[in-house]
Amino acid sequence: MRKLFWMSLLFVIIVVLDQVTKVAITNNFMVRDSVTVIDGLFNITYVRNPGAAWGFMATASKTVRAVLFLFIPVVACFGFVYLIWRTRKDSVLLTLTYTLILAGAVGNLIDRFRLGYVIDFFDFHLMGKHFPAFNVADSSITIAAFLLIYDFFMQLKKAPEKLPGSK
Repeated sequence: MRKLFWMSLLFVIIVVLDQVTKVAITNNFMVRDSVTVIDGLFNITYVRNPGAAWGFMATASKTVRAVLFLFIPVVACFGFVYLIWRTRKDSVLLTLTYTLILAGAVGNLIDRFRLGYVIDFFDFHLMGKHFPAFNVADSSITIAAFLLIYDFFMQLKKAPEKLPGSK
């Protein structure tokens, strides 16, 4: 139960941090306002994203976006709660990973239900390339993705005989 307590605390911290930073952005910036933090590398830029990652499906109909960005993510959140419960005794790493994904999903779902779009503001540029703006919730999901990949390779390393085609 201790593990679930810490994961619940982490979940709350991420969701609250995500929402507090978004409120700070909306209270201090107009849409598309930008402040340079590190010249040529990092800006804080207020962006409203009605789509998915990198604005994908932003121009889709409201019905399509409701299904893709409201209904399916809510169902997925229940799936991640189940995965957290299921892995809580066996794998700290997977429990952490699923908690990070759930927190990020909930942070962005709050925006979608409340506003109809997600507030993004971390705006990076590197070697002449511009990365789409993102937020704390997106960062949580991205970190989880790397942890999931890490866990996958650690599992392969532990049991290479279970690979397809191995003897």
